Amino acid sequence: MPVPRHEYEMYDEERIGALLRAMPQAPEAWVLTAARLPATRRAIEQIAALAGADATFRSQTLEDLEGALARAGLEASPALVEHLRDRL
Repeated sequence: MPVPRHEYEMYDEERIGALLRAMPQAPEAWVLTAARLPATRRAIEQIAALAGADATFRSQTLEDLEGALARAGLEASPALVEHLRDRL
C-alpha cells in the first residue's frame, strides 16, 4: 500500500540535516565495529563455504568455532560464535 505523500515529506533535507547534527556522536566502539562488519561478513562466508565443500573442515570447525574465528582473524564474541554456528 503506498504511503500517503504527507507522511514521508514531513521534513525537508535541511531539517533532517539539522536533526542529524543535533544528535550525539556514536560511541567509538560502534564506529569501529561498523567499519569491521564487511570484513567480518566475508570471513564468515568464507568459513561457511569451506565447510560446505569439505565435511572434515566442517566437523573440525563445529568442534572449535572460537578457534575457526580466531584463525580467520576475528574476535570470537558470543554473538559471532552463534552466527557462525547458524551459518554451518
